[in-house]
Amino acid sequence: MKKLFFLMFFVVVGRLEAQQLKPMQFREEIFDFGMVAEEGGPVDHEFVFTNASGRPVKILNVQASCGCTTPGWSKDPVPSGKTGFIKASYNPKGRPGYFNKTLTVTTDLDATPIVLQIKGQVSSQAQSAAEFPIANGNWKLKTGSFNLGKVYRKDEFTSRDFQVINAGTKAITFTGKYVGPTYIKVDVTPKVLAPGAKGNVKVSYNGKLKDSYGFQSDNVEITTDDEQQPVKSFSVYATLEDYFEPLGPQELSKAPQMKLNTTSFEYGRVTQAGATRELLFTNTGKKDLQVKAVQGNCTCITAQANKTTLKPGESSSIRITLQPQDRSGTLQKAVTVYSNDPQNPVQRITFSAYAD
Repeated sequence: MKKLFFLMFFVVVGRLEAQQLKPMQFREEIFDFGMVAEEGGPVDHEFVFTNASGRPVKILNVQASCGCTTPGWSKDPVPSGKTGFIKASYNPKGRPGYFNKTLTVTTDLDATPIVLQIKGQVSSQAQSAAEFPIANGNWKLKTGSFNLGKVYRKDEFTSRDFQVINAGTKAITFTGKYVGPTYIKVDVTPKVLAPGAKGNVKVSYNGKLKDSYGFQSDNVEITTDDEQQPVKSFSVYATLEDYFEPLGPQELSKAPQMKLNTTSFEYGRVTQAGATRELLFTNTGKKDLQVKAVQGNCTCITAQANKTTLKPGESSSIRITLQPQDRSGTLQKAVTVYSNDPQNPVQRITFSAYAD
């Protein structure tokens, strides 16, 4: 009878774990093309997925939300544990400005469709310099800083292009010189930017060399022969997190899992002396859980895990201290937790308080 009880227990737990897994594990379900040149023709992206359903899956249809987007997909059934793809090809011709399109994927797994999303900004030569409001000498840009968004902590450079226009009356040459940390590279094309012409500042970031987690802020200085302002200084922003290869159902069932007892809470009234709360978390997985970093979104927050390595079934807490630092009134803040949980490597805790 005792053996039967334990057998039934593990069957139930196994079923619950399986229900938490998505049958098709996509590397991402939203892709941002960033800046797309209208004159450059269609741009493509492949959404790669791993079949974690335990049986072959066949994609029956992919429906784009606009005629400007042409879908493609793996035509043959994808065996369990193997990868397939959904391809989106976006044609920017005649569509300057922001775009946000969807692809609805139907499979033979069930009747619930999967919705993928592409977005970006289409630029056109017909756009005027007024669309580049930020002046840095005779360079004009859309923003005064370079935000790369999410960058994985991999030993490779993640790049993004930022458009620039020469608003002056003389050509501006990029000397090839820039000053910045070793994990950031900068290039400008073309090297010589004619008056009224557009170019690109390519900013590349190596997450592994930076060796940090969460939001990061750096600075680079780019040297040109611009008579008005030859050395141009820019802030560079990035959010660093680990990259996990897609895992099959068997591997995921053995992976660490970080379970927070809550993802939001209220401090209530807080004096300038500050207040501290502790939030419980548990490793509900089958391997050791490692808390890599805990980061607040404000200098007024100090946060850390009381224990950073947890055995399966073990619990600990995250200690969050809020010190208003002369702030008053309602405060809305957040703490981000980074771990080796492959399904939820980044988890966010939000909270509010009223500072006296």
